[in-house]
Amino acid sequence: MSRIEAKARSAARLAAVQALYQLDMETPQLPILLDEFHRHRLGAEIEDVEYLPADIAFFDDIVRGVAARRDEIDGALTTRLATGWSIARLDKTMLQILRAGTWELLARADISVGTVINEYLDVTHAFFDAREAKFVNGLLDAVAKDVR
Repeated sequence: MSRIEAKARSAARLAAVQALYQLDMETPQLPILLDEFHRHRLGAEIEDVEYLPADIAFFDDIVRGVAARRDEIDGALTTRLATGWSIARLDKTMLQILRAGTWELLARADISVGTVINEYLDVTHAFFDAREAKFVNGLLDAVAKDVR
């Protein structure tokens, strides 16, 4: 994979987390949400924030995959959460990062565990501090041991 393709996939992951957050908070119809991102966000500039060009097919794959397998993904995450923790206690953005990463671990065996974890650590750093990144690293690593 070229460097440009890798950057487009990274941008797709970040956008997918944002789309999943919107899907979770507002519950729009999935085709409408995807279309909004295709036309107005991916590769666009909004309020002085430039969105990098993204691999649209990969973006769609993540968002559709998480939406379709949400219960299975949440089950995989719940199994690995510490005693006393639940999906409901997680920050909403953190939850979408974990869902997207877990979906890739479940559905995209063509992408290495290390790549998936590193990519979602990068996404985590866009929203959170190092402590939260350690949490994502540990949880996705544990899920990977269960599903791969």
